[in-house]
Amino acid sequence: MNKTRFAVWTSTVIAASLLLSGCQVLTGYQQIDSAVNAKAWAGKITPIAGEVNIACVGTYHCEIARIDQTPIIGSDTHKPINPAMLVAMQDVNANGSSGNKHAQAPMAMDMTPLTHKKAIKIVPLSASAMPGLTNYYARVKPAKREVQVNFYPENNLGYVERFAMIHDFVEAGTYQLRAYQKKSSNNSGSLLDSASPEPLCVELYQGNSVQRRFCKEVGTEHQGEFVETRVVKAEPAQSQLKPAVKNKMKTKA
Repeated sequence: MNKTRFAVWTSTVIAASLLLSGCQVLTGYQQIDSAVNAKAWAGKITPIAGEVNIACVGTYHCEIARIDQTPIIGSDTHKPINPAMLVAMQDVNANGSSGNKHAQAPMAMDMTPLTHKKAIKIVPLSASAMPGLTNYYARVKPAKREVQVNFYPENNLGYVERFAMIHDFVEAGTYQLRAYQKKSSNNSGSLLDSASPEPLCVELYQGNSVQRRFCKEVGTEHQGEFVETRVVKAEPAQSQLKPAVKNKMKTKA
């Protein structure tokens, strides 16, 4: 009986100490649960000097499945596979409560720089267009890497387009893999409003510039595969104005 009372008293003290602490740190699967429940989103990608941020956008949902040989987001759970990779999240409220249980609690992400080239961190970015899922982005060091991404063009987890590429992320900064549906001239509408009858394309952006483009081929020997296509970069416009001709004025002697 005394042991039972002691256990209850100890649990109460621990719970009270967590409530009274001004800054609560979530670790492991608690972080994943918080992100999934929309309690802890970064809201935007935060650049860190010397690091590469990799994100995916453009469909109902997308997730970075693997970087090199490291699994990132599970295709079955749609959550980070290794909770140790998820950045630590701290509640910035002094009283440890957001005041509205349905509101997104203000959180501060631990953006401590990565210590070595093999280190990978996962940051919850925002709510997905699919209810209950979260979009994440990955932080890595500059290097040549293989990135695998699962895109969901429809509001249906049963339909997934699996994309993979090898790219040399030489420069630090933000890279986005943006998916879109290649439309014919007789077809229009957004990716979210269609059933994806047209092939899917994925463009790699570095900042605001397209670096590479991949499109899924239909009706060819590469049917069902993403094939890289040439990216034509616009050249700076040259002035069409001819240099002004100076009029020679004759003067009378």
